[in-house]
Amino acid sequence: MFAFVATSAMAASIGSVNSIKTLKVERGLTEEGKSCIECHAKETPGHVNDWKESRHGHVGVSCVDCHKVEKDNPMATQNCPGVKGTQTFVSMLVSPNTCSRCHPNEVQEFHESGHARGALQVRAKAGMQELMQHYEGRDHPEFKHTPEATGCMQCHGAIIELAADGRPTAETWPNYGIGNVYPDGGVGNCKSCHSVHKFSIEEARKPSACASCHMGPDHPDIEIYNNSMHGHIFNAEGHTWKYDSAPDAWEPGDYRAPTCATCHMSGVGELTTTHNVSRRLKWNLWAPFSNLRDGGYDTAYSDFKNSGKIGIGNPTAGHPKGHEAARLEMEHVCKQCHISTHTKNFFEVGDKFVGLYNTYAKDAKAMIDELKDKGLLKDDEWADEAQVIWYHLWHHQGRRMRQGALMAGPDYAHWHGVFELQQDIRKLEIIYNNRIKTGKIE
Repeated sequence: MFAFVATSAMAASIGSVNSIKTLKVERGLTEEGKSCIECHAKETPGHVNDWKESRHGHVGVSCVDCHKVEKDNPMATQNCPGVKGTQTFVSMLVSPNTCSRCHPNEVQEFHESGHARGALQVRAKAGMQELMQHYEGRDHPEFKHTPEATGCMQCHGAIIELAADGRPTAETWPNYGIGNVYPDGGVGNCKSCHSVHKFSIEEARKPSACASCHMGPDHPDIEIYNNSMHGHIFNAEGHTWKYDSAPDAWEPGDYRAPTCATCHMSGVGELTTTHNVSRRLKWNLWAPFSNLRDGGYDTAYSDFKNSGKIGIGNPTAGHPKGHEAARLEMEHVCKQCHISTHTKNFFEVGDKFVGLYNTYAKDAKAMIDELKDKGLLKDDEWADEAQVIWYHLWHHQGRRMRQGALMAGPDYAHWHGVFELQQDIRKLEIIYNNRIKTGKIE
């Protein structure tokens, strides 16, 4: 029998409350659940140790509650010796369809976010498939899928496929990708942020939860965060902050500077917690051109669920009421620690910097389009300096420029951003002028 008791002292520690109540949640483990735990304590002790430390373990949510499935579930197997020959079927994979039984709001909000299209986006874009399999994988019959399996899908997620024995194929699993598509139709991956089997809210609130994907030359968000004053404060004292407050109760005072979760997800002031990380964003900062996010909720998940077709959803998805509502919510977060003038001035200059980026992108794309119309681009885009410059201009330097500005990372806004953009466009202009003048590819 497992029991959890919240004492007055514990309740008081999560914030200001008018009355203190003793909360008792008690639930016995079934014999089936006990059997799983006893076996896995020997076979996979790390799993059981994490589970014991989890909220699930404290209230008696056991292995079978998440891994048990109906016989007709496409992921159902009896590969586990403990259930072989019984009426119990299990799956080593746990999709968001299972999580939604207890966390329906979180799963729905996730489905409305850009994260939900992670794997669908990779599969839907022919250019991404060509880059991974043809250019990087060399169309090798044995190796061409490895760039995707070891790289892209580890963050984006995969459309998981099953082998004849019911186990997932090596090309599509294991991964911690945010947008996994499971054989039962579930989309998402809760354990990307709340690592299995502990599913810690404290862990998900720290920048490291986001850093494994949001880093590197094309979206160095953790590097930008570390470059900012927010990151400076976190790195100096973040180990002393309080991370275990209840959802919608994690407020300034528990921390002295925001983490990624604070700004993009947490309930702060009058805002409620959201698992739609796109909701508070005004701009699309990852595409070749930055457009205002007026597309409402993303449609990648719903399109896939309703039609079975793989799409990428609305690339400017954001707040259902548009970009102004999104910005107001983000400003509300900022104003918990900053005065209005500070917040308004910061975003005014940041927005103009995004506008400046768009002028670079517009001029560069016009040159590329004219060269294409005149047959002055190579068929192999990665052997064509003009096309490589255009790609790096928006996908690397351009993202760093925009994200650095709106996340208060000056070195990435300038030296890794606009400084390199002004060099890129000059190189592209030289190539463009030469090809237009001669009518030839150098």
